[in-house]
Amino acid sequence: MYAFIFRHLPGPLWLRIVWAILLIIAALAVLVSWVFPWLSQFSPLTDSTIGT
Repeated sequence: MYAFIFRHLPGPLWLRIVWAILLIIAALAVLVSWVFPWLSQFSPLTDSTIGT
């Protein structure tokens, strides 16, 4: 899958590397900003038993 994406990015090798890094950063930003906070409401790992 990653090779498929890398082959279809435009430009020379150095530009494809830059595009790949930017795509990774964008994907991580979306995950941290919206996906992980939404999923945390369904996780039982956030329930604390300390002090009860």
